[in-house]
Amino acid sequence: MGWPAQWRRRPIVNPSRRGFLAGGALLGVIGATIGSRELAGAAQVHEAPILPGMPMDSVDAAAHGGPGFRLGATGVNHEANGFNPTRILRDFDYGKVSTLPSGQTLREWTIDSADKTIEVAPGVRYPAWLWNGRNPGPTMRCTVGDRVRIHYTNRSHHPHTLHFHSIHPSDQDGVPGQGAGLIPPGASTTYEFDAAPFGAHIYHCHAYPLALHVAKGMYGFFIVDPEDERPAADEMIMMQNGWNTTEDGKGNQLYAVNGIPFHYMYNPIQVKRNKLVRIYLANMTEFDPINSFHLHGNFFHHYPTGTSLTPTEYTDTVIQGTGQRGILEVTFPHTGKFMFHAHKTEFSDLGWMGVFEVNA
Repeated sequence: MGWPAQWRRRPIVNPSRRGFLAGGALLGVIGATIGSRELAGAAQVHEAPILPGMPMDSVDAAAHGGPGFRLGATGVNHEANGFNPTRILRDFDYGKVSTLPSGQTLREWTIDSADKTIEVAPGVRYPAWLWNGRNPGPTMRCTVGDRVRIHYTNRSHHPHTLHFHSIHPSDQDGVPGQGAGLIPPGASTTYEFDAAPFGAHIYHCHAYPLALHVAKGMYGFFIVDPEDERPAADEMIMMQNGWNTTEDGKGNQLYAVNGIPFHYMYNPIQVKRNKLVRIYLANMTEFDPINSFHLHGNFFHHYPTGTSLTPTEYTDTVIQGTGQRGILEVTFPHTGKFMFHAHKTEFSDLGWMGVFEVNA
């Protein structure tokens, strides 16, 4: 008898092979082991992706993208990619700041889009479309009521737009047929509006086919702070995403936060005990209806969309559909290593997993 279809996975590199998630996976902070078995009656079905700590001599490397491939390894070339998830985590871009004659604060950013092949797992290269050469794009941050002015140039070979989740005039909406509409290769435009409402927002390309442009990596955070500052905290962004490496538009083979699968397993996020941590969390995963965030050994306050200063729940797991976002606030009372991951456990096994390392 075969396994249920939802337990089988499309391959990461070779479309002639189909992987599946094996039962009995046990992952610890330091290492992992995973049970595996062959699908009865199915040809060329191979074991689950290798998890952190599994020795290479225990796997069929050819089934996972060729000699030397290891999904859970830390060997992605961040320098060649042009971005590093550890640096992106706390990288907030407040723009070029000036004051308009009216006294209103003006913030300006220069954003471009370009086609760029990046390494999304060791030996797995993906033809992404990126904002300012990184995934996710720059985290643009301002205060409610600021005038924001975004100078956009399309250096891609494809037409794109820049669409913000915010309140703004229709001609600044960044969609085909309105305002500047589609921005062709080599062209530029400027988007301008007053930032509202406060909250954890996103921006992305809105050219068609929309799923393709988003799945290729064209998204980022647009954070609008309230007039009265939130309490001081160690702040960071986490953008949930998937990579459809087969480019068949039918599903993802890798999952991550801030672009690179398993990055925060091998590079734990350093935080301080008893210090407030604030996470701006969003989901831009295409081809899957939901994604989720689960924290081990602790609970957090959840502010959906960040548009209220009052949390709606105290929990350890939050579910987000594509485009949803929120703010999580947590304080760690204990030192040690605490895992966080998608509680869609298939996504965890395929890269959406990390660790907070809490220090005294």
